[in-house]
Amino acid sequence: MERLGDLLPDAARQLGLEDELELAAAMTAWQRIVAERIPAAVGACRIAALSQGVVTVEADEPIVAQELRLRSPELAAALRSALRSPVRQLRVTARHV
Repeated sequence: MERLGDLLPDAARQLGLEDELELAAAMTAWQRIVAERIPAAVGACRIAALSQGVVTVEADEPIVAQELRLRSPELAAALRSALRSPVRQLRVTARHV
């Protein structure tokens, strides 16, 4: 008997959904990391893209974007620990409303 979570990466790879699974995992990890480290930013930022080790985070307000930029080394390290794929850079953008 195998755990479903252990089977998902292989199934996603076979279906060509590996990138989407990786992005979903990053989004889940990001929500947890932000809740633990910057509670005031919960709900005000999200991962918009993940490509070749670069995580792009979108913030709703410039002040949130600034806080994320200031703490980007810490946040990138936390993401590296949580994900299977390497995180080389955390790029933060402020959403234009």
